[in-house]
Amino acid sequence: MRYISTRGQAPALNFEEVLLAGLASDGGLYVPETLPRFTLEEIASWSGLPYHELAFRVMRPFVTGSIPDADFKKILEETYAVGLDGVFAHGAVAPLQQLDSNEWVLELFHGPTLAFKDFALQLLGRLLDYVLAKRSQRVVIMGATSGDTGSAAIEGCRRCENVDIFILHPHQRVSEVQRRQMTSTLGDNIHNIAIEGNFDDCQEMVKASFANQSFLKGTPLVAVNSINWARIMAQIVYYFHAALQLGAPHRSIAFSVPTGNFGDIFAGYLARNMGLPINQLIVATNRNDILHRFMSGNRYEKDTLHPSLSPSMDIMVSSNFERLLFDLHGRNGVAVAALMDTFKATGKLSVEDERWTEARKLFDSLAVDDEQTCQTIVDVFKACAQVLDPHTAIGVRAARECRRSLDVPMVILGTAHPVKFPEAVEKAGIGKALGLPLHLADLLQRPERCTVLANDLKVVQSFVSQHGNRGKPL
Repeated sequence: MRYISTRGQAPALNFEEVLLAGLASDGGLYVPETLPRFTLEEIASWSGLPYHELAFRVMRPFVTGSIPDADFKKILEETYAVGLDGVFAHGAVAPLQQLDSNEWVLELFHGPTLAFKDFALQLLGRLLDYVLAKRSQRVVIMGATSGDTGSAAIEGCRRCENVDIFILHPHQRVSEVQRRQMTSTLGDNIHNIAIEGNFDDCQEMVKASFANQSFLKGTPLVAVNSINWARIMAQIVYYFHAALQLGAPHRSIAFSVPTGNFGDIFAGYLARNMGLPINQLIVATNRNDILHRFMSGNRYEKDTLHPSLSPSMDIMVSSNFERLLFDLHGRNGVAVAALMDTFKATGKLSVEDERWTEARKLFDSLAVDDEQTCQTIVDVFKACAQVLDPHTAIGVRAARECRRSLDVPMVILGTAHPVKFPEAVEKAGIGKALGLPLHLADLLQRPERCTVLANDLKVVQSFVSQHGNRGKPL
């Protein structure tokens, strides 16, 4: 399997190289040169497989030539192990919970940090360990988080012997549980940085650091954000997992996906292109609605960033959207590069009507404000005594307003445990006290370690260069 850049000017890489590369050298994002395609018979034969075995069948084509089958199977068995000694706390790994007639939540929050990002980042950490040990190489991970990626990345990579990890989050703009899940994980190779700015400021710093890595003095930089192909690859699996439980591939399935960076829903788009019968993908977002404005009106443009009760989607620019643009333009890297140059210069872009119309055949969207989010939490709790986190509630609201057919099972991706967002649950006023799971019961009493830095790229890069190599300057 070879990978190419969405901007067409970077060399093609194999999986191992893409895992370590992050952004392409031309500023684009890597995607498979060709996407594997499964027959309906193949997909049907996977029904009932344990999660790790399904993951092997879905992801194997993406690592072919880089990781032998036996090694990849072992990595996946460790990643998706269940039980008291495992990584995931539910035997199904990603169970379905029914909310209403033909409406389901796919619970993706039974991992160690109670968020869907554990599915990808537990795998990413193990893949990095495998590849770096083989290469006898050390790297620096630098990532930006709006809340959940940071803790999942730290949890997935904290045991990696050849990694120093630096996570940037917006100061005082993540929930207390989200912050403490990052800052209470202590280690010589773990560094949490609170930036006096918003998530997009953090993300821009990470992108700028990848574009010019001279401050690292030769130590490679690796991405853990959803621009890393391995993240997208791992998320494809749970679309197959959910669909198979609800009758696929003999029937179509619809998905509603809370998304800010477009990575999670892009994985669903890829699952469909790999042969899974998905007839609708709903982009569910909050008032920071750049994706909804494109899907509903062909306007992808920056706007003021507004803090919300669903902070993981408080994002102004969706990094993975470029991957969809690449496909909409017939995989023409030159055209995508021109579009992204326009966006960088003007803060907005549109595509030709026929390309936008093509996207609308599959995608619908909705922007949901805080009041509607709270009302949905209340409605679902009254109907079936289920407590939703605010992001999942947005997914439910979008599913109910955008659904094309009641005959097609609707799956809402449950992206986080509600205990991570007590402010939203309390504001909804459902009178339900939420307790942390056993493994996090003492989280609010654990010591924290975090450095607050100015919204200044040079200051951040100086900190990284001084504290890499397990506390020794790089």
